Parts: sequence; structure tokens; C-alpha cells
Amino acid sequence: MQSNSKSAMDGGFARLRRHLHFLYHSRARPARLFQTCVVTIDLLIIAFFIATPMIRDASAFLWYDYAIAIVLAVDLTCRGLAETDLKRWLRQPTVIVDIFILITLLFPAYLANLGFLRILRLWSLSRSGFLWRPLSKRQLARWQQPVQAVLNLVTFLFVATGFIYTFFFRFSPGFAGYIDALYFTVATVTTTGFGDITLPGPWGKLTAIVTMICGISLFVRLAQSIFRPNKVYFPCPRCALQMHDPDAVHCKACGEILAIPDDGNS
Repeated sequence: MQSNSKSAMDGGFARLRRHLHFLYHSRARPARLFQTCVVTIDLLIIAFFIATPMIRDASAFLWYDYAIAIVLAVDLTCRGLAETDLKRWLRQPTVIVDIFILITLLFPAYLANLGFLRILRLWSLSRSGFLWRPLSKRQLARWQQPVQAVLNLVTFLFVATGFIYTFFFRFSPGFAGYIDALYFTVATVTTTGFGDITLPGPWGKLTAIVTMICGISLFVRLAQSIFRPNKVYFPCPRCALQMHDPDAVHCKACGEILAIPDDGNS
């Protein structure tokens, strides 16, 4: 009896994993609807993370915080069960980032100063396939690199804003202080340099230097992805691989001869 019960439990667990793998990785219509819901919830959670500095003193903040922790924990558990190689999945940078974000949600009182790193959830979402499958479905895969570059830049802007707000504008709580931090970040990243808001002390200067260097690098990457992408959209006629090097002669997946147009013969 015990052996039969254990076999039934193992069989039920295996079916659960197969079903989760279908939901998270399949391109069938039910799976795509599920993935759309997951992305929508993720975007709402990211909006909460962006607004956290302005609503941290609200009486219901901890309720929201722990509710999101539960949602994120369930999502991480389900994604882990959907994977065939759990150890390899746990070593992925996006998973490590999500686990760290979950820890900051579970211990908000102790890790409040690291809350700004929760915006990295936007980066981990951009590295997943959920956002790009609808683009490929609508023959818009060529926009993946520019959109991803924009998301990387937006992620950096809000991470930098959260850091600057936490460590330099914490005595100006609420909306005004956060807007000052965002204003300083954008002015620094774009090298506008109005000078009406500055960060005090040596650490303020070092923060501005790092913000400028990282921001300029991301702006250059965004320009490259728009005007000179590392990969070009050109579906292979044999295997349908869509992204290739601009100077590729053969498809790296199947060896088919390609005729990718360039600026001279497009």
C-alpha cells in the first residue's frame, strides 16, 4: 500500500512538472495566455518597486511587500519545477537576482537600504523569453535588441535613482525627494550638468562619476542596437533561424547560404 501511494505521489509530481513546463515554455495558445498573465503581473510588481520609496511610510506597505514576496516565491518555485536541470537553472544570473529580490521582500526592515536593487527584476524579465515570443509571433523579432537596450537603460536609471535617493535624499522623503533623485540621475547620465542639484562629499562625486560612465555606456549600446545592431533580422530559408551576424555568409545553425542585404544592396 505504501509503495502504491508513493508511486502515485511520484506520478502526480511528474505530471505537475510537465504541466508547469508546458505553461512556462510552450507556444500553444493556453501557455501564451498564461505567459501574458505572468508578464502583466511582473510589470505591476516592477511598478510597485519603482514607487516603493514614495509609499514606504504607508501603513499598508508591509502588507503589499509580503503579498508580492508570496507571488514571487510561488513564481520562482513553479519556474524551478518547470526546469529539467534545476542546478543549471539556479546558477543563472537572472535567477540569482530574483532570489535576492525575494530576500529583500522577506526582510524589508533589515534590507531597506538595498530595496532599490529590486528594480533589477525588470532586467531579469528582459532576459527571459516571455517578452520576446510575442514579437517573434508578429514578425517583429528585429526589434528585440533595441527594446532590450531600452529596458537595460531604464533599469539602470531607476536602480541609480533608488541608490541616490536611499543614500543622499533620505531626509527628503516622499515624492519630491524621489523626483530630485531621478532628476539628478537623468541630468548626470545625459551629461547635461545643470548643477542645481549636486551630491555632497567625496562619495557624492564618486557616485556621479560611476553614474556618468555607466549611463554613457548604455546610451552607446542603445545607439548601436538601433543603427548598427550586433545581429540582423534575416530568417534562414531552411531552418528559420532569425538572427544572424551582419556579414554572415552561411547560417550558423544549418549551413544554408544566406544573402543578407547590406547598406549597399538593400
